[in-house]
Amino acid sequence: MSEQSAAAQRVAIIGSGPAGLALAIELGHRGVACVVFEREVRAGYAPRAKTTNVRTREHLRRWGIAGDLAAASPFGVDYPSDVHFITSLAGARIHRFENGMDCRPVRDERFSEHAQWIPQYKLEGVLNAHAVGLPGVTIEYGQAFARFSQGPDGVAVTVRDATTGAERTATVDYLVGADGARSAVRDAIGATMHGRYGLSRNYNTIFAAPGLAEAHRHGPGIMYWQLNPAAPSLLGPMDVPDLWYFMPTGVTEGVTYSDDEVLSLIRTSTGIDLPYRILSSDLWIASRLLADRYCDGRVFLIGDACHLHPPFGGFGMNMGIADGVDLGWKLAAVLGGWGGPRLLDSYAGERRFVHEYVMDEAEANHSLLPSTLMRPGLADDTPEGAAARAEAGAFIAEHKAAEFHALGVILGNCYATSDIVVDDGTMRDWTRRRDYIPSAIPGCLAPHAWLADGRSLYDTFGQGFTLLVLDDAADAGPAVAEAHAAGVPLTIVTPNDPRLAPLYAAPLALIRPDQHVAWRGKAWARGIFATVTGRSAG
Repeated sequence: MSEQSAAAQRVAIIGSGPAGLALAIELGHRGVACVVFEREVRAGYAPRAKTTNVRTREHLRRWGIAGDLAAASPFGVDYPSDVHFITSLAGARIHRFENGMDCRPVRDERFSEHAQWIPQYKLEGVLNAHAVGLPGVTIEYGQAFARFSQGPDGVAVTVRDATTGAERTATVDYLVGADGARSAVRDAIGATMHGRYGLSRNYNTIFAAPGLAEAHRHGPGIMYWQLNPAAPSLLGPMDVPDLWYFMPTGVTEGVTYSDDEVLSLIRTSTGIDLPYRILSSDLWIASRLLADRYCDGRVFLIGDACHLHPPFGGFGMNMGIADGVDLGWKLAAVLGGWGGPRLLDSYAGERRFVHEYVMDEAEANHSLLPSTLMRPGLADDTPEGAAARAEAGAFIAEHKAAEFHALGVILGNCYATSDIVVDDGTMRDWTRRRDYIPSAIPGCLAPHAWLADGRSLYDTFGQGFTLLVLDDAADAGPAVAEAHAAGVPLTIVTPNDPRLAPLYAAPLALIRPDQHVAWRGKAWARGIFATVTGRSAG
């Protein structure tokens, strides 16, 4: 075993999926050198996530690459993100949700970036290209995590060459497991997943379907939920040229499919016979699982390594990216000398609170799959069939809307139990809701606004903390002095926009590096930075 000097690398990340890349980018933008170890090059048409949601694209905007993701869109960002419920592609419509996931590229006062329907591998390509271009960020492929040991001052992480088996050890300040559902880092810290395994069995296929988009009459969309007995399923376009995904839901225990059987299911369920070709297939099991702990000393877990849930609602990958952002700015603060020990302690509590909230929503969405929405006679070309479709459509409109229009879940998360947020007496007023009403309650995402000069309010925020001064009479001087004394990076923003004071319900609002409200009030009080940077005793 050879010893590699990694004095310049402060953080080792295991896994180069979206969560690991997000952490690397967050650290790279904050001047923290890091190395990403990845066992294999991520390539191919893996049936992973397809929705980059509003909040994730806001992070990409902050990193300066939201436009790169838009340019990578296979169908263009103007492609309608409608969700169709139908008897089959060749059959009748039951219901349609327009602008699913808020992908429409229009300016919305509530957020700075629309969502985007794009295969995960294209998002990973954009993230990867940006990460490797940042000073201090290194990605090493063909390196599998083997083990670690840690002491009070650092972590010795050993990786094994996937080809030769040769091992080497790097010493870093912190180690992060972003290595997915079968996380070796999770096992190494002795964390275990708890919850409900096996909520349903489903099948995922990526297939070439030349001419399929033109062969049906339902119009463009991102999902087609087929409610028919041949194969209750979801399918939709994924990439060009003519790449689609197909997912039968509620597959019976013990049932497996050959490629020929999958092709037959596609033909019979859609009612459209074309020269389809299978590119990849796999059985996957929906579960709700959460790690019993997210860290052990200087070792942390993010993304699927610490939470797994059904994909309905498109939350999973995006939640992993948010984990990387949260842990990233906190690691950078501690390594930069202005973050205290309680800042890293807050990671598990803040993120678990969000994970449990989102998992509730994902499980609720999962309870109504095509296999459970089925009812007799939906496809019948009779008055009774039309009545059945109308009844089913009304039910779907009422009970499935929250899956495709969930801004309250995506933007409405609030760290309402965090001890690094200063409560002004209103944190108890925050409640979960699926619709999004911007709120500046401490812990919540800072309410967004488009400024008169065309910029997003978020574009004015600094890399560190930002103090919004929303009243000419408010004095930012004490905050500036305290930040300077504590070495805390602070940007003062005076938007001079009368709409913002009522939105924030205070003349002063302190915004964290992750754009969540840390404190608000009429006048600065000493000790606020000690709390929000985790330096106070609590």
